Amino acid sequence: MSAAAFDTTGSAAASGTATSAAPSGTATPAALPGGRRLLDGIPRQRGRAVVALPGPSARFRRPWWLLPTPTGTPFTFAYGAVLAGTSLVAAYADPELVHRLLQGSSTDVAHLVRTPVLVLVASALWVAGGIVSPFAIGFLLVLTALERRIGGVRTAGVFLLGHVLATLATEVPVGLAVLAGRLPESSLHRLDYGVSFGVAAGCGALAGLLGPWVRWPVLAGLGAVLLSELLALTDPLTDWGHLVALAVGIATWPVIRRRARGDSGASDDSEVPSSHRAAALRS
Repeated sequence: MSAAAFDTTGSAAASGTATSAAPSGTATPAALPGGRRLLDGIPRQRGRAVVALPGPSARFRRPWWLLPTPTGTPFTFAYGAVLAGTSLVAAYADPELVHRLLQGSSTDVAHLVRTPVLVLVASALWVAGGIVSPFAIGFLLVLTALERRIGGVRTAGVFLLGHVLATLATEVPVGLAVLAGRLPESSLHRLDYGVSFGVAAGCGALAGLLGPWVRWPVLAGLGAVLLSELLALTDPLTDWGHLVALAVGIATWPVIRRRARGDSGASDDSEVPSSHRAAALRS
């Protein structure tokens, strides 16, 4: 064989060897389930990565979740700040000024006839007994828990519904009794303000979101407390209003349960760390 032939054959053989060696040196594409292969240059072939986010049970084991926050419960947080401000005014302002403010905010019959919307809103800006009263504490705990489950708009709706309906249920009979001559005209100016009706409605609504082994003992205990106060005849109209408001909250169960089921898994994400949410969306 000539040197030229050898060179031609050798170069061809080398070329063939190099050609056949290239595929064998290339990494084999990874396989997907079902025997499919990953394609170069095409992202998101493995599906979304699932990152576990803190569940409701884990969240509520954290003590600070019992209190309102600006991002997690904006309605309760902002409303609580307003109540804290008015409570400080009631505690430290001139007593005569405080009396005039409370009298002007009262949802008595005389005010409800003249300016119903104004006094219904104004009366809910004060806490009877101040910022450390049971109603203030109940407001924070109950509305925070309720807002974390059904959102701020629906929590405000439950509160407003209980506040308005219980107020009308107690004041309208007073007006009718005065017209019938059963009560003196001074009853038309009865001092009535506070958030207790809204809190009672929130308690009734929140009970509907609890498990049956917790729900019924809570309702039984709360009902017993309200009935004992009514039987004491200390303030019968207000005590009747608490029972009415509790019933209003219970009447909202069909709506808030449906909303809570629809929002499960999507609520409270505002307080989940952004790194968790971003990782959950990566492929």
